[in-house]
Amino acid sequence: MKIQCKRVYDPAEKDDGYRVLVDRLWPRGVKKTDLVFDEWNKALTPSSDLRKAFHAELIDFSHFCEQYRAELAQQQQEGKRLAEIARQQTLTLLYAAKNTQQNHARVLAEWLRQC
Repeated sequence: MKIQCKRVYDPAEKDDGYRVLVDRLWPRGVKKTDLVFDEWNKALTPSSDLRKAFHAELIDFSHFCEQYRAELAQQQQEGKRLAEIARQQTLTLLYAAKNTQQNHARVLAEWLRQC
């Protein structure tokens, strides 16, 4: 199973496989016609309240991860669908966050590997 995370601002590459936008909001500065993606999956994104709490630094990353995993637990069927795609080809999770190490796409990728 190959799952990778990539910023939406990075160019698409041939080996990206199936590209899924995993942000609840459309990324700033990106035209919908310019982004190469196969689907926009809002079901597996953090809730608006959780996202806002993290960005406002009301909660730290470890608390964010814990709450986000609890939200993902309610989306098992959708997770299994994407995990199956990742078993057949590379799955690239696209996100807009500036922090490439501590973001929801990394948490989602880890969760999908366990589906």
